Amino acid sequence: MLSIFEDSPEYKKRAQTPFTPTKVTLAEVRAVVPKHLHEKNALKATFYVLRDILCAVAVYKLGWLIDPLTTSLVRDYGFNQTLGSIVKWGLWATYWHWQGVILAGWWCLGHEAGHGSLSSAKWYNTVVGYGLHTFILVPYFSWRSSHHAHHKATMSIERDENFVPRTRKDYGLPPEKIAVLNDYHEIFEEAPFYTLARMLFMQGLGWQYYLFTNALGNPMYPPGTNHFSPSSPLFKPHERNGIIASNIGLTIMSSLLWRWTMSVGINMFLKLYFVPYILANHWIVMLTYLHHSDPTVAYYRASHWSFLRGAVSTVDRPLLGWAGRFFLHNVSHDHVAHHLFSSIPFYNQPEVTEAIKKVLKNDYNYDSTNTFRALYRTFSQCCFVEDDGDVVFYKNRDGKAIRVLAEGALDNNRPTPE
Repeated sequence: MLSIFEDSPEYKKRAQTPFTPTKVTLAEVRAVVPKHLHEKNALKATFYVLRDILCAVAVYKLGWLIDPLTTSLVRDYGFNQTLGSIVKWGLWATYWHWQGVILAGWWCLGHEAGHGSLSSAKWYNTVVGYGLHTFILVPYFSWRSSHHAHHKATMSIERDENFVPRTRKDYGLPPEKIAVLNDYHEIFEEAPFYTLARMLFMQGLGWQYYLFTNALGNPMYPPGTNHFSPSSPLFKPHERNGIIASNIGLTIMSSLLWRWTMSVGINMFLKLYFVPYILANHWIVMLTYLHHSDPTVAYYRASHWSFLRGAVSTVDRPLLGWAGRFFLHNVSHDHVAHHLFSSIPFYNQPEVTEAIKKVLKNDYNYDSTNTFRALYRTFSQCCFVEDDGDVVFYKNRDGKAIRVLAEGALDNNRPTPE
């Protein structure tokens, strides 16, 4: 039981091993992945889409039975009010958890559609992705655009789009040579309650905050950058019609939700849709954040960044175990493979992971640390990076990095052309 509060053996080993950027080439990685894994099967994709929709509908139908059932237990079967309330809220908690996971799975399928991995037919990916994402109030075309940019520059301090680390200068910290412990502690509050409050905000509202403000996006964009304005600097001119289409879809969905709420009441809206929606966003933020935020993985500046190095600086995590594979479609279990081969269907990614591990070896990052422990760890360990250095690691609240570069790691070790 106590192991859930401990770092995994893989994490500890990585933290204790001085880092050298991978010397594997992209050609070597591509060579070990069988060609048939690249094939897309629209019929198979449709099965997963329909399965996830049916799961959500079935759980939704069961949700309507919770209040009548628990009322009957008290009224007709002699349960006292306290026991009836315990059963009632226990069932609602179960509903919220599983419907939240299922709707996060809808986001994952929409994400796959955005990469064109569900079908060779562009229209199919667009219809599925736009439909699933709009239902959970995600601006499909807008987020697809910034996400593609993220894939093109993963872990590049200058060009990445998501979870870009802030630097010593950004926080107004003194130079490393003269900084003392209190300088760091004044900026990075140590109180557990403060850390918990930040975590709850990010997990509850972080997704919406990112879409509206581009929080933790690349600081090169001006204030006011968001995912809803067609003229946002996030988007190219030819993408603007898609941004408008995303906004129209969200407007229609919001109107439908309003009309439905007027019909069923605010109480049932909160129970049946809003709470699962917030929990789905929690899983979305958690998995995307932890893929790219870890004290043991490197960020690169331009001279030493490459597509391959950025992709293998992500982390695979067994988020939610079997449920993560089933409902979240391998997105967390096989994220390194996804970054290397984003057009390969998710149901083939487990085989891709096994293949690339043979050539990447110690360059493959996996962490079985309990996901909530890993999340808390990032809030205390992933505070800032230095303003200079070709390869940098997050530093913690004490201004210390968990991992260091191996001696001579960058000598004659620039990335090969890709």
